[in-house]
Amino acid sequence: MKSSDLFARAQTLMPGGVSSPVRAIKPYPFYVERAAGSHLTTVDGTDLIDCCLGYGPLILGHAHPAVREAIERQLEKGWLYGTPTPLELDLAGVITGDHPAVEMVRFVSSGSEATMAAIRLARGYTGKQDIIKIEGGFHGAHDAVLVKAGSGATTLGVPDSAGVPASLVAHTRQVPYNDPEALETLLAEDDDVAAFILEPVMGNVGPVLPDDGYLADVREITAAYDVLLILDEVITGYRAGIGGAEVLYGVKPDLATFGKIIGGGLPIGAFGGRRDIMELVAPAGPVYQAGTFSGNPASLAAGYAALRHLHEHPEIYRRLDEATRAIGEAAADAGKGTFVRIGSLFKHFFRSEPPRDYREVKECDTEAFSRFWKAMLETGIFLPPSQFETNFLSAAHTTQDIEQIADAYRSCLFA
Repeated sequence: MKSSDLFARAQTLMPGGVSSPVRAIKPYPFYVERAAGSHLTTVDGTDLIDCCLGYGPLILGHAHPAVREAIERQLEKGWLYGTPTPLELDLAGVITGDHPAVEMVRFVSSGSEATMAAIRLARGYTGKQDIIKIEGGFHGAHDAVLVKAGSGATTLGVPDSAGVPASLVAHTRQVPYNDPEALETLLAEDDDVAAFILEPVMGNVGPVLPDDGYLADVREITAAYDVLLILDEVITGYRAGIGGAEVLYGVKPDLATFGKIIGGGLPIGAFGGRRDIMELVAPAGPVYQAGTFSGNPASLAAGYAALRHLHEHPEIYRRLDEATRAIGEAAADAGKGTFVRIGSLFKHFFRSEPPRDYREVKECDTEAFSRFWKAMLETGIFLPPSQFETNFLSAAHTTQDIEQIADAYRSCLFA
């Protein structure tokens, strides 16, 4: 059955025909039959070089042998117990060992669940109600962070979804990225702020990179006002390198959240941080968090295999950095827009200068991006279908893949 036929049926069974809004490609999405390495194969028989990679988790590529074998070994033993497993200790030990700020960790089932729990914990620890997020920052699909991007920097939140009570997001404030002065101004006016949560690199509209010294300023300001700093490393964790953005930029948060790569491509999330804060999580303390699938053994096995492989092959990060640099040089040849990269994350913005915050990202020419995206897909390159999503590379992308992507950038940016 072709993708068009599958989508026609899907629309009768699921809202919008999809399980997540970003997949709603017009006139219909393509359906994938299988994936291996850096390539996807659709039900229509099309072979695509994948620069989406499940929106980031697959840093080793699809069906990597080490991860696949770990999953297979676990499946032989069972895939859900409802009890503790030794694998929890293995993966927790890696994460706490790689992140100086993370002394304890709790596993959950998604990045959204991780940020939701971290915010609850921050409120429980501080006894304060308000949180601050970055304008345009994405921290999952739970109520407290579904605040309309583009609102005034220091205004009260406005719900970005039907069904979210305005009274709830009234406790969510916003400031622009790369603007420490706005953060300090807001904190000087509001003494009921429990935490400031931000992506160290804005990943869901980017990558948008921090100015030199911005994250250090953020750490200094939050500490001065006795506000917890939560680094949302769901995207940057193990993408920015071993230890994520915390190590790369030398910023030490009070709490951090993880997802994506720590599950090796299977569903997972985690939050962690200072021991005195984490010990408030139930059953050790009064901040409740629970989940049947938390610490799922299959996800733990896949994640542990992926992280162990990254530790054993640190050259992966150097090769990925070189690969995105080569693509960026090809994009620059076209002389249209601006290319932003950090490690294996990259994006071409249809704007004359690299954006520094969400408002500048929104100035991009989305129609030009749409033409570019369709042209890239026709050449066999699958990019996330939005100007406001990050592209990714994996260790499975070959030299030939990178050359093909670079050539496509040169040709399609002229389209």
